[in-house]
Amino acid sequence: MILPRKKVPQLELELINDTNWKISEQDPDNFTLLVFYRGLHCPICKKQLEELTKKLDDFVNLGVNVIAISCDTEEKAKKTSQQWNIPSLPVGYGITIDKAREWGLYISAAKDEKEPEHFSEPGLFLVKPDQTLYFSSIQSMPFARPHFDDILKAIDYILEKGYPARGES
Repeated sequence: MILPRKKVPQLELELINDTNWKISEQDPDNFTLLVFYRGLHCPICKKQLEELTKKLDDFVNLGVNVIAISCDTEEKAKKTSQQWNIPSLPVGYGITIDKAREWGLYISAAKDEKEPEHFSEPGLFLVKPDQTLYFSSIQSMPFARPHFDDILKAIDYILEKGYPARGES
């Protein structure tokens, strides 16, 4: 488990636009939002990432960099981009199971042939520019994920009130 106010694990990924992304190179005004999703096989992830894409400008206006991440292969991640309505969303792929565990994500095994052999369950991480954790939501199931409108309202409140990260004790 990563505690708030502590450094998050290093993370480096390839993106579907053939560029490289490193958390250590992120320099947002306020936060980086990492949205770990299950993969191409997940219809709930499709809905979640399409909702996120509609709200990207709202996050950018609050000084938040956004990335969606999965254990999917490059081929599956690029299919995700082609088949889902997420044209402007940065999508990283190929996170290893060990790295997903380092981030505290739950790992599932395939229940049928549509799912990869192993993949991470959803997680959201709001990381400060100094690469310390501000907020996380880690799930063991694909259901009942936080809503992005709620996260946007929370970020607005955090910035307005200078609200500190909680849960580190």
